[in-house]
Amino acid sequence: MSLADAVEDPNKKPAIVKDCCTLVDEEVASKSGFSGLAVKAGYAAVKGIKPGFIAEVVNKLLKEFAEKLDPLWVEAKTKADPHGHFTSNKAKVADALLSVTDGKIKSAKSSLVRGTYEKLRGSAKKNVEEAVPRLSKLLQKHAE
Repeated sequence: MSLADAVEDPNKKPAIVKDCCTLVDEEVASKSGFSGLAVKAGYAAVKGIKPGFIAEVVNKLLKEFAEKLDPLWVEAKTKADPHGHFTSNKAKVADALLSVTDGKIKSAKSSLVRGTYEKLRGSAKKNVEEAVPRLSKLLQKHAE
């Protein structure tokens, strides 16, 4: 099953969105040091926009994320170890995901969201790469 098909399946999508939100929460919570404080503060500010804002954003971006990741996922599934393949190609995975958010941020209605994204964008690739192992497990759970 393609990732795009999985996220369009009405029986799977709510669980995928929930698991993605949990992944983001866990990744943010795991950050430490000065850069971790910045990520946590930015995330708290964005979450505070309105209840359910993160889930709403994930829901809106999920199809585009899946479409960008599908070629990498197909490649990973041909390997004996899809998780390992995805993890070893974490830079490509991060670039694919960030290409979606980079494109969307320009039209974000909230100046808080735009400003927070712009402040954190410099470290975003590293942070997304660190999330790839959890992401690949999430994908295996929902797209196989």
